[in-house]
Amino acid sequence: MFADKNAFKEQYLERFKELTGESFEESTIQEQYRVLASLIMKKVAVFMADSRSRLNGKLNKKRIYYFSMEFLIGKLLGMNMINLGIYDVVQDGLSDLGINIIDLENVEKDAGLGNGGLGRLAACFMDSLAYLNIPAIGMGIRYRYGLFEQKIIDGHQVELPDKWLANGNEWEIKKTSKSEIIKFYGNIKSEMIDGRLQFIHENYEAITAVPYDIPVLDYDSNDVNYLRLWSAETVDDFDLASFNRGNYLNAIKNKASAEAITHVLYPNDSNYEGRLLRLKQQYFFVCAGLKSILRRYKTNNENFDDMAEKIQIQINDTHPALIIPEMMRILVDEESLSWDYAWERVTEICAYTNHTILPEALEKWQVDIVRELLPRTYMIIEEINKRFIELGEDTTRDIRSRNAIIRDGQIHMANLAIIGSKSVNGVAELHTNIIINETFKELYQIFPWKFNAKTNGVSHRRFLLKSNPDLTQFLDNRIGDKWKYDAEKLKGLLNYSDDQETIDSLYAIKRKNKERLAAYIKEHNKIEVNIDSIFDVHVKRIHEYKRQLMNALHILYLYKKIKNENMVIYPRTFIFAGKAAPGYYMAKKIIRLISLLGDIVNNDPAVSKYMKVVFLENFNVSIAEIIYPAADVSEQISTASKEASGTGNMKFMMNGALTLGTLDGANVEIAERVGEDNIFIFGLRSEEVIRYYDEGDYSSFQVYRSNEDLKKVVNSLVDGFFADDITEFKDIYDSLVAHNDTYFVLKDFAEYLKAQKKVEETYKDRNKWFKMTLKNIAESGYFSSDRTIMDYNRDIWKIKRPAKNCQ
Repeated sequence: MFADKNAFKEQYLERFKELTGESFEESTIQEQYRVLASLIMKKVAVFMADSRSRLNGKLNKKRIYYFSMEFLIGKLLGMNMINLGIYDVVQDGLSDLGINIIDLENVEKDAGLGNGGLGRLAACFMDSLAYLNIPAIGMGIRYRYGLFEQKIIDGHQVELPDKWLANGNEWEIKKTSKSEIIKFYGNIKSEMIDGRLQFIHENYEAITAVPYDIPVLDYDSNDVNYLRLWSAETVDDFDLASFNRGNYLNAIKNKASAEAITHVLYPNDSNYEGRLLRLKQQYFFVCAGLKSILRRYKTNNENFDDMAEKIQIQINDTHPALIIPEMMRILVDEESLSWDYAWERVTEICAYTNHTILPEALEKWQVDIVRELLPRTYMIIEEINKRFIELGEDTTRDIRSRNAIIRDGQIHMANLAIIGSKSVNGVAELHTNIIINETFKELYQIFPWKFNAKTNGVSHRRFLLKSNPDLTQFLDNRIGDKWKYDAEKLKGLLNYSDDQETIDSLYAIKRKNKERLAAYIKEHNKIEVNIDSIFDVHVKRIHEYKRQLMNALHILYLYKKIKNENMVIYPRTFIFAGKAAPGYYMAKKIIRLISLLGDIVNNDPAVSKYMKVVFLENFNVSIAEIIYPAADVSEQISTASKEASGTGNMKFMMNGALTLGTLDGANVEIAERVGEDNIFIFGLRSEEVIRYYDEGDYSSFQVYRSNEDLKKVVNSLVDGFFADDITEFKDIYDSLVAHNDTYFVLKDFAEYLKAQKKVEETYKDRNKWFKMTLKNIAESGYFSSDRTIMDYNRDIWKIKRPAKNCQ
């Protein structure tokens, strides 16, 4: 792309003049970033066009269409330069011009396209699909403001608009010519036309879906997939007649109403308007995506017989489950196919990934809202449901009725996805066993061949190669660079398990990464932390089942022991980060608790010399890239059976943090690979949790009453320890004691203390700790998203792909 740094500088300075009309000497850092991104994007766009050309036309190859409400892609400048193999050349060239490349990377905003693990998983999958030369298009929404920008003010989460598009997005290409019309509301009229019953949608509200394409680059080659994000616009954005009558606000209200569909990720659904907007979002991008897929298919194919040979749709969680009835609507109504023929096509090309067993996350929609907003699609859902119940074997009729898509006035989206897909996968072995034996036990009895496990993975090129350059260089020196192409090659590090120089190097790398995180904490939180303390990290979405509360109670326990009993501990820095959903009261209370606890601990000289508590606001991919390499301890302490997989656990592992966790999600598989001596496992097992739920014989009050230390800690929530207002944390207290501790925080607390003590004792033996670190890094290759995608392709998608050259 650039022969050397001089060639880069020449092109960069020329591009600068083209874009700004100014001399480089007058430039701002924002302009310097924009010009660099533009120069790279100019090259990438050519690669993108060439890749499309190869896949279209004569090749007419099968593609994966990955539908997800979230794609947490992070910043792209640095990753794109790494993928193109130009990072060092650009860095040297910019240095000659007096520019620090890190400063330009920091100018870029994290894309506001996701929230947590679901979105980051989708982004990792897109990275691996490109690397493995599997043709793929991600289908999502171009959120204008993302979820929200999180601020912690006086210990409270405050949500502000995430204005990530304020300065535009250099990595997207607007495709106005490929826009689609989406129809809401209206009524359905049926007529016999040419001997066939036809359904005609009338009096609808039309919205334009405009696609923006973001290239997703292969590593070390010029192949490009892309992410297609849909933005909502009105068909007629300006009502001139209203304006001329003096009704100025009415003249633009249609524009505002349309654009609201793609304003924010996960609008607050605690009210009717929020639920309606969320349903609009889901249908909007599903309908637009399917129309664009079929438009491409029809360009190269005369009929629909070969759809399964050209199209594979992966439904990421239930948010895009409307794909199934919407594809049926298009094929039956617009393409005039018979129901049975269309259903065969749909169930050949759709596959569903389940991400949760939590009842509140198993999405359901009230019949009335769907019927009003999507009248014809609702009719299709009714027909799918009717045929599912009535056309099955007589022996399963009762099971089918109990598992109907429509029941109790609600549409059960997971059931719809399972019934209409050829494959249903969990995202870890344990999670898959639970959905087979518990959550969807009866549907499994009907469709046993559909269910399978696909353990999640993460992009090791993003979260190791890019995030941890010192560890990357170390690995290259020890085992060569083939691990970048095949993460299983990390096992070569096991040959150095007894090499003292290797152990010392891992310690030095970790300490340097801790210095970087400590500097970030000092700049953003004004807290100085001890580099030589244990960095104990708990970063993820704030939710009761993820049990940030148990971590906080442990900190409170240590505080009381140090303060009142002069207990001495090895220095510890407790680091939290994560967002609470705007309408999630208890999650916000937990953030408040952690924040106040931090204020007390950090400002008490008798305690702060032993520990600090830090809550990093607005957790995103860029902050994660600083945190993961610096962590000593990875807190993965969810209530067993609740976490589908987790991916943070994998990212920490790749960077040498040791897992402290329950046997939940992918922790089970991490433990299998590293062995029980290289992980800290505690707490109830999933089968024990499920038994307690089924039999109802758990008494949190009994646990609370029988453990004096625990009782003192829990009482601190309501005895004035935190504030004069003793009611502030009463809801948390009640959730633990009065409401029987749904997530078994009290039940697991004693075992958690023991595990934490074991962490402390182990860390004191530096050689032992970093031998464990080495083992975790070496075994982390299995959790690369490359492996996950190859598993999907082998068992579900079955796309022929060229062998990847590991140079």
